[in-house]
Amino acid sequence: MKILKLLKHYRHDLLVGALFLLTALVIVYALPREGTFRYEFQRGRPWLHETLIAPFDFPIYKSESRLAAERDSVIKNTAPYFVYDSAVFEQQMKHFQSYVSTQWDDFLADRHNIGEDELDAFKRNNPALSEYKDKYFEYTADLLEEVYSVGIAERFHDHDISWDEIDEVVLLRNNVGERVPADNLFFPKSAYEHITSEIRRFQEGTEKEAAEEVFSFFASVDFSDFIVPNVFYDEQTTDKVLESELDEISLARGMVQEGERIVSKGDLITGETFQILESLEREYESKYLGTNLNIIFLGQLLLVLSSVFVLYLFLFRFRPEILQNLRKTLFILFITLLMVGSSIILIRFSDLSSYIIPFAIVPIIVRTFYDERLALFQHIIILLIVGFFVPNSYEFVFLNFMIGIAAIFTLSGLHRRSKLFLTSAVIVLSYSVLYFGMAAIKERSIGGIDWLNFAWFGGNGLLILMAYPLQYIFEKTFGFLSDATLMELSDTNQPLLRKLAEEAPGTFQHSIQVANMAENAIFLIGGNSLLVRTGALYHDIGKMSNPGYFIENQTSGMNPHDFKEFDESAQIIISHVNKGVEMAKKYNLPDAIIDFIRTHHGTTKVQYFYRSFLKKYPEEELDLEKFTYPGPRPYSKETAVLMMADSVEAASRSLREINAKTINDLVDSIINYQVVEEQLCDAQITFKNITQIKEIFKKKLRNIYHARVEYPE
Repeated sequence: MKILKLLKHYRHDLLVGALFLLTALVIVYALPREGTFRYEFQRGRPWLHETLIAPFDFPIYKSESRLAAERDSVIKNTAPYFVYDSAVFEQQMKHFQSYVSTQWDDFLADRHNIGEDELDAFKRNNPALSEYKDKYFEYTADLLEEVYSVGIAERFHDHDISWDEIDEVVLLRNNVGERVPADNLFFPKSAYEHITSEIRRFQEGTEKEAAEEVFSFFASVDFSDFIVPNVFYDEQTTDKVLESELDEISLARGMVQEGERIVSKGDLITGETFQILESLEREYESKYLGTNLNIIFLGQLLLVLSSVFVLYLFLFRFRPEILQNLRKTLFILFITLLMVGSSIILIRFSDLSSYIIPFAIVPIIVRTFYDERLALFQHIIILLIVGFFVPNSYEFVFLNFMIGIAAIFTLSGLHRRSKLFLTSAVIVLSYSVLYFGMAAIKERSIGGIDWLNFAWFGGNGLLILMAYPLQYIFEKTFGFLSDATLMELSDTNQPLLRKLAEEAPGTFQHSIQVANMAENAIFLIGGNSLLVRTGALYHDIGKMSNPGYFIENQTSGMNPHDFKEFDESAQIIISHVNKGVEMAKKYNLPDAIIDFIRTHHGTTKVQYFYRSFLKKYPEEELDLEKFTYPGPRPYSKETAVLMMADSVEAASRSLREINAKTINDLVDSIINYQVVEEQLCDAQITFKNITQIKEIFKKKLRNIYHARVEYPE
């Protein structure tokens, strides 16, 4: 039974602890099971560990830039393969012979105006025409055979090959490859131009009239009808040969023997040494991949549990209200899982750079709903967890830690969209500057910097803009209240405020004055000025149910309380709190705003009717509950400041004589009374804050009730 009672008593704490444990387990489950190299090193920095001796033989792998250059060279120098089709020439020659035999007779008949029955006699009488026709036909047939023999290539489209960059091709004739200069091949256009120019040259050597007539016939032939490609690009063979040659590229450029010294303590890590160390790390991780997985899992579990536990301790020590609220706890854990999970997926299953992940979105979102300290701390915890598996962990953590600080300091709130764009630009600039500095140290030359990373930084900046819609999603999902929503609610054109201005104009003006006073005070002592202003505008909406019973709305000179008993009047005044809460819920106001309505009178008494009752009925037993507000008392700086501002502003309207002394006395007496009545005990506010608030209120009231110059009539 004791155990059950303890479980029941601590069920919330146990649930929160279980959520943190579950978060850690999910992260550990998703982490890659890989052993990590025991040494940290960077190009251009000294070797800070003991002298390193090669523990086994391993190859020195080429750098990615060198491999990429070798691949590009192979791709550029690999000749494309073309297949020669001999059947095309035979088909086109038959076509050409058929064309000439039919068109020659038609040509003679039209040119000499003779009929078909006279054509044979005309040919016998003009043997020279047939002789020259046969010569021209034989010559043009030889030209066609020549271009087809060399090869007429088709234009091809390949993403990796441009014809202008090709020096030679491999021509496959009967499955035998022959390297030929690319310029030797014809294209349909060049083959056509070659044939027509050669026919003209042949004609220039013949002067007889019969030859002229035959030439005019062959000159009219459209040789493009007989010139088609007979050499075709063989993409499959080209790719196969290219793949084979790429596979032959050696990944290594040497070996390190077991027992060989790699680097001594204090030695500067040059480019050569860095490549050897990277090769050792790569070989070490591949050598032990899949071994001792249970030990790796245990190590990851301890590290992740420690990180999540530190986050829990931070919340327990500095933000216990988050742990007391299940939705707020889930928000913190969900953000952590979201960023760590997306990082694992991107790094393990895509070729995208880790620089594209917008880690700065974490402090931006958390800062929107909480303070900078929590935003930065959670950002650090996420970076430390991701640093377990991301490449170049030191560089990664350093860059993103600095970017998180820049995001927090440049963005004070998301209610101004322009500030988010400014923050995004600052993040991109910060990434670029910091990365350039680190790359300059490592590479020691501008040429060695990977400029593609700057494009990733630009993409990161664009993804930061997702913070604006994410803010809305998280706000609605977890019941938060953002600055953007507060800006909307504080607009006096909101339906509820419009209704207050029309039905209870005196209360509306009072609310505006209270909002101004509370906003100035909370800005001075530190707090959410936008929240307290919005809460002040809505704190008295319950007075709309009976506006005439509140003195600020009485314009006719008649007071309806004159016809009520003191306890009845007190109940009417007190009821505006509960009616305000009901109205706020009806209009779907956030809970944070409703809290201002509940707490703005705390558990104080309706002093006027309470004292009047005691004065009139000194002997009668008094029921204090009838004259006491239901509460609760203010629980935060914002709600406490509103209570003080509301009481001071309302009381100031009853001053008969207004000067510096009466204002000072009024403010001191009202706030001191609230302190004595312990109305501010639950709020996180100090006596120093209370003194500062008094001075602000006195100054504001002096400005409100300052003496004006009397204008002449």
